[in-house]
Amino acid sequence: MSRYGYVRTGIARYKERFGLSFEDLEVGLHVRHRPGTDISQQDNREEAVEMINNAQLHYDSHYAARTEWQRPVGVSTMTVQRLMGMISRTWYRRRSLLGIERISLTRPVFGGDTLYSESIVSALQSGDDPDVGIVSLLITGSNQRGEAISEIACRIEIYRRGMHPEDGDDAPIAEEERFSLYRRGADGVLVEQTGLAFEDMVEGETFDHWPGRTIDEEESRLHALRSMEINPRWHDAAYIRRSKRQEQTVFEPLVLGVVTALSTRTLGRVAANLGWTDIVMPRPVRIGETIYAESTIGPLRLSSSRPGQGIAQVATRGYVESGELVCSYKRALLVYRRGAGPYESAGY
Repeated sequence: MSRYGYVRTGIARYKERFGLSFEDLEVGLHVRHRPGTDISQQDNREEAVEMINNAQLHYDSHYAARTEWQRPVGVSTMTVQRLMGMISRTWYRRRSLLGIERISLTRPVFGGDTLYSESIVSALQSGDDPDVGIVSLLITGSNQRGEAISEIACRIEIYRRGMHPEDGDDAPIAEEERFSLYRRGADGVLVEQTGLAFEDMVEGETFDHWPGRTIDEEESRLHALRSMEINPRWHDAAYIRRSKRQEQTVFEPLVLGVVTALSTRTLGRVAANLGWTDIVMPRPVRIGETIYAESTIGPLRLSSSRPGQGIAQVATRGYVESGELVCSYKRALLVYRRGAGPYESAGY
C-alpha cells in the first residue's frame, strides 16, 4: 500500500505526494485527518453574509441570544465545506464527487470551536471506468471535546494506481518510514502525519513542495489592505490604470508568505521559526502567476536548552511556472524530535 508522502525525483531529492489509489483501499479503512481547524464567529458571519444567507441566527447576536442556543450558530454548509476539505490529503486522488446520500448535523458549531474530520470506507465498486473506482465514504466531524457534530455519507471516484494525472513521471515512491503519511493510533485508526521530525531530516536533501499556489488580484489587494499598506499600486485601480506599469504585480510580503506556507507540509513539525536571513526577490510576481517552492536542508544540531527539539538551517526557494526564481531565503527552525511535542496528546 502506497502510504508514503514523497516520490524520489533524483539523488537526495524528493517531491511531496498525497492520496491513496483505489488499489490501496479496503472496506473499513478508517483515517483520522489532521490538521483540524478553528472556526471563529468572524468566519461564520463572513460565510453567511457573502452567501447572502438570510438566516439571522448566524450573524445577529442580539437575536441569537434569545434562542435556545444563546449565541450565533455556525452555518451548516460552512461546516460541511470544512469537514470535506480536511479529508483532501488522503482523498487527494479523487476525480469527482458523485453525490452525497445524506448529511446529518448532530450538534451545533459555534465560534471558538475546533473541527476535526475522520473518514471510513464503507463500500468499494470497481465500476466500468478503467481509470477510476467508486468509493463510498462515511465522513464524521467532531469538535475539540470529541463530540460528534456531523455525518456525511458520499460517493467519490478515486483514480487507480498509475492513472492519476500526476502519475505520468514514473518517479518511484520513497518507501521510507520517515516519509509515512500515517501513524497507527492506539485504537488502530490511521492518523495523518504532517512534517518531518528532526531525526528525519538529512543535510543536503531537497524537497519539492506540492502543489503550487496561484495568486489573483483580489487576494493581493486584500493582503495589502489588511497590512495597512498605503501605496496605491496594490489597491487603487484608477492609479494602477494611470501608471506606466505594463502589468500589475503581487504584494511582496504576500509572496514571502505563500512561499513559506508551501513549505509547511514538509517543515510542519516546527516549534518556532527563529528568523529569516538573505531574503532575495529577483523579480516581482505577476498577478495570475503560480508559485512553486523547494527547500534544501542545511546544517542540523540538537538544541542545548530544549532536549525535545533540534535546530535546522533550511534554504527555501520560490519559482513561478516559467522556472524563474522569484524569492529565496534561509531560515533557522526549531523542530520537534521524534516522539516529542504535543502531537499525540493533541490527537495528532
